[in-house]
Amino acid sequence: MLHLIIMMIERVGIIVILGFVLAHVKGFRNLLLHNQGFRKKAILVFIFASFSIISNYTGIEIQQQIVMNHEFSYHLGSSSSIANTRIMGIEMGGLIGGPFVGIGAGLLAGIHRYTLGGSTALSCAISSILAGVIAGYVGSRFKRRNRMVTPRQAALFGVAMESLQMIIILLFAKPFADAWGLVSIIALPMIFVNGIGSFIFLSILQSVIRQEEQAKAMQTHRVFSIADQTLPFFRQGLNEQSCKSVAEIIHRLTETDAVSLTDTEKILAHVGDGTDHHIPSKSLITGLSKQVLMSGKIMKAHSKDEINCSVAHCPLEAAIVLPLTSNGQTIGTLKMYFNSPVGLSRVEEELAEGLAMLFSTQLELGEAETQSRLLKDAEIKALQAQVNPHFLFNAINTISVLCRTNVEMARKLLLQLSIYFRSNMQGARQLLIPMHKEIQHVEAYLSLEQARFPNKYHVTFQIEKELEQVMIPPFVLQVLVENAVRHAFPKHQTNCEVIVSALMKDGHVYMKVTDNGQGIEDDKMAQLLKAPVKSLEGTGTALFNLDQRLRGIFGRQAALSIHSDQGTDISFRIPMDYVKKDDSR
Repeated sequence: MLHLIIMMIERVGIIVILGFVLAHVKGFRNLLLHNQGFRKKAILVFIFASFSIISNYTGIEIQQQIVMNHEFSYHLGSSSSIANTRIMGIEMGGLIGGPFVGIGAGLLAGIHRYTLGGSTALSCAISSILAGVIAGYVGSRFKRRNRMVTPRQAALFGVAMESLQMIIILLFAKPFADAWGLVSIIALPMIFVNGIGSFIFLSILQSVIRQEEQAKAMQTHRVFSIADQTLPFFRQGLNEQSCKSVAEIIHRLTETDAVSLTDTEKILAHVGDGTDHHIPSKSLITGLSKQVLMSGKIMKAHSKDEINCSVAHCPLEAAIVLPLTSNGQTIGTLKMYFNSPVGLSRVEEELAEGLAMLFSTQLELGEAETQSRLLKDAEIKALQAQVNPHFLFNAINTISVLCRTNVEMARKLLLQLSIYFRSNMQGARQLLIPMHKEIQHVEAYLSLEQARFPNKYHVTFQIEKELEQVMIPPFVLQVLVENAVRHAFPKHQTNCEVIVSALMKDGHVYMKVTDNGQGIEDDKMAQLLKAPVKSLEGTGTALFNLDQRLRGIFGRQAALSIHSDQGTDISFRIPMDYVKKDDSR
């Protein structure tokens, strides 16, 4: 019996090897995952029936309870039978492909087994068809539940189907004494080997499919990660500053040796190897890039000659060049370079193609947003320049009272009011302003509020010195501070503290406004930033509009983050690569 088990393990190895080879064929994997339609199911029937027919031919002949070690069995005598792994192929077909595949494979394999003859020809034919029916039914049940059969379940099912075959042999093979003698020899080896074979076969298939799915998921995650980080820069269009940031992101997140972006005439950015001669603004585009610009099609190079670089010692030996389009016109190229043609794998090609399409879409969106901003510029400026009339009336009333009681204080407040109005007007004309200008705007607002409520508000600024010159959108801090002063504190609270902080960390400028007020109610927290929140003291749109403005300029990474427990802090971050220094100070 041990000798028969070893011989059968050798035979099942043939089927497992074939399964391993097929699992690495993309067409076969697609059939397993998407087998709707008669043609696809017919192909699967042929494949799994072939496994069973091969098992018939390579089976071990048993003649009068004696094991015959032939290489192939083309025809059996009337007193002979074979021990094989025929049921395994039928079982796999039914479990994976469903009833049509299971029954089809069982029918073909059963007919073939019957033509070989032998004492168990009819029994094996019946058991093959029955195994296909049962396996197809079980497979369909798993599909309806959106589940896949596990290798362990396949092994148990294989054991069950072989056990059923032994029962059918005992029922149909004649004489019974010979059938019993045969079953006593082949039952345990066939049940054991078919169970193990089913486990290994399905494990191989699922492992390869799972690896492919994981690779696709990782590739998709990488593409979207790159797209998300590059979005704020592509919204600025194709220029040297934005393209350099984009190239650095792509180079960091991919396996490339160098990355370039060009317009229709020159290199705008080059990161990685070859920076000594691929110099932005000073280097003309290569011959390969010119071909891509003219044809609008993706092109690949697997040698220095194909890249057509003018410098002989250039280390870059392979490249994929992709067109960047906007409104149907090719306006530039994305080039991903490799030091060896081996680096330009199919995975990198698919990644590059996906990025080119996303980047082209981002460029078109950026251009559309620019046009939209131009069309609505007057309206936006008018909205930004608006002053809350209650705030203005209160400020004037306060100053008028101080003109009689404290002339010097009234003069200072008039200066602060003028600074406040000037900041509003400047902010309405500019997309970005220096942070120190925004701080002046906030201080002007606070001085007017503190004049109305002396010693009520205590505001602390924690701004890193080197950040005072970075450029930020106007009104971002002023809106948050005004929101805290107007809404965070109940009327009876006297110790009202607000902290305004800005620091640089991990390539971002982090800004936060914190208060020690009453916090935000849970029902309002759930609505904040999703839509304007109704307010008795204002329009209720300040935080929502600010969040939308930050997302529109810098992408979702700049979205507002709100935490409220004992007090509230509202924060956001801006990529440091985007904010330019203001050197006028």
